[in-house]
Amino acid sequence: MFSQLKNIDTAFKHIKTFSLFLILANTITICFVIYNNSRITERASNRIYLLYNGKVLEAIASDKKSNLPVELRDHIKTFHQYFFNLSPDDKAIRRTITKALYLADESAKKQFDNLKESGYINNLISANISKDIEVDSIRLNINQYPYLFTCFATEKLVRSSSTVYRRLITQGVVDELKEKTDDNPHGFLIRGWEILENKDLPSKP
Repeated sequence: MFSQLKNIDTAFKHIKTFSLFLILANTITICFVIYNNSRITERASNRIYLLYNGKVLEAIASDKKSNLPVELRDHIKTFHQYFFNLSPDDKAIRRTITKALYLADESAKKQFDNLKESGYINNLISANISKDIEVDSIRLNINQYPYLFTCFATEKLVRSSSTVYRRLITQGVVDELKEKTDDNPHGFLIRGWEILENKDLPSKP
């Protein structure tokens, strides 16, 4: 009689242990399924499908932070190209400067006004000088907002008789705007922009 009760008690303990193990295994499996499903859902939400010429194309969305340095550098480079790529034509100069001023605050307008007042723009036009800029590098600090930058570039002034190269260094900060527009596709604004250095380089032999 006692032997049978002992066997029943042992069997009950085995069943209890097995039941606990089964519950634990099911819990782990459910948690894994939920976690894996959330990862799949997140990946799927970052995929965008475009219909182009009857074909379905897949694009992957990414957050702005991952592309921030690239977008900032492009914004800064574009501004400098609009501001410093000048041809000896008053209308062309006003057109490119207007594009540049969409990307910066009044500090850029002040710099342009200074160039006009000093006769620099008139000298470009009267001497038939065209000016191009090559952005060499842009140093960024994206760990502090607004984002501080220093731009290093080379200017090329082409006259009918000679070509002069100049070293250009500028500095400013970049703010993020709430909206993007056709005139400012990245939605940034350069503030406190100043020219630190703009001097002739030694002529090449």
